[in-house]
Amino acid sequence: MYKIKTMNNIAQTGLDVLAAKGLRLDNDAADPDGLLIRSAKLHDMAFGPSLLAIARAGVGTDNVPTERCTEKGIVVFNTAGANAQAVVELAVCSLVLASRDLMGGALWVHSLAGRDDVEAAVEAGKKAFVGPEIRGKTLGVIGLGAIGARIAKSALNLGMNVVGYDPYLSVEAAWHLHSDVKHAEDLEGLFKVADYVLVQVHHNEKTHHMIDAAAIAQMKDGVRIINLGRGGLVDEDAVLSALESGKAARYVTDFPSAKLAGAKGVVAFPHLGASTPESEEKCAIMAAQELADYLLNGNIHNSVNLPELTLERAGVARICAIHDNVPRMINSFLDIIGGENINVEHMQNRAKGEVAYTVIDVGSPISQELAGRIAAVDHVRRVRVL
Repeated sequence: MYKIKTMNNIAQTGLDVLAAKGLRLDNDAADPDGLLIRSAKLHDMAFGPSLLAIARAGVGTDNVPTERCTEKGIVVFNTAGANAQAVVELAVCSLVLASRDLMGGALWVHSLAGRDDVEAAVEAGKKAFVGPEIRGKTLGVIGLGAIGARIAKSALNLGMNVVGYDPYLSVEAAWHLHSDVKHAEDLEGLFKVADYVLVQVHHNEKTHHMIDAAAIAQMKDGVRIINLGRGGLVDEDAVLSALESGKAARYVTDFPSAKLAGAKGVVAFPHLGASTPESEEKCAIMAAQELADYLLNGNIHNSVNLPELTLERAGVARICAIHDNVPRMINSFLDIIGGENINVEHMQNRAKGEVAYTVIDVGSPISQELAGRIAAVDHVRRVRVL
């Protein structure tokens, strides 16, 4: 029985999925087969030889050493789309808060507690907190994945014009994108027309500080910037300088920091994007299902480091091999299997960048000796027999 260790509090609905699939929750395991986490930081964690997969109940995986996992043949899953509704609702809220100083106004009213002339003071002071309506304005959405596409649709429903940019837009995501979303060929084209710029992409080396001083310089004067993706996407010094000069009117983010806390023109939430009971349950269920399907069947769905591959079971045994994406790997596997007069019932291979994944269903049991010979092939990272 596979042992699963959780590194954070996981919604019970997710734990119930593990139990229903026959996986054992064991938070004392020194070398678990799978990890089910939320925000636990794993970069300094040593991984035992039994660890096969890590499932993150959430979208961002910057708390996981993905490159090290790929080298060791450990699959990393996320739950793209499970928390989409919660983030979309926060994005709609952010658009309004970016326009009208509701936070400042609420805090100012709170400061009037104890005075007898609150009504008169409010009428005299409310002009300091006015702001424009969002209807008719242009929202530029950077990142049109499961969440970005829904934000774009919600903005259209609010009467906004929407321009989107995503050089990595998948075919599946494109199908869900509203036809009224205009496509910018590059970021500069988006920056020039957007009254509001919302960034909703994964944080990595390529996207780090994608909103910097040079990017802000290309934006409209008085632009309102919203970041619900990750803190590192925006250069905080650049955005604070833009707020001070008036180039930017407001910065709304779900990722506060020492620099942003209390800064004028900044509205910062305490990382509330997916913090709803519904979202936590959906993420936990999806993460548990992904983990179980990989451990029990070798199927990969929603992995950030391995290719997508789902294959119905056929035959007696299943061989799952993670390997480098180089020529003749499949031929090497088939030569070893065929040399033992074992029939191949079904197979599939998929690649993602420099890594590939092959699943082969066979009509006879597979010995440890044969599995070891496959694992010994050059460029193979990991082999399992199910």
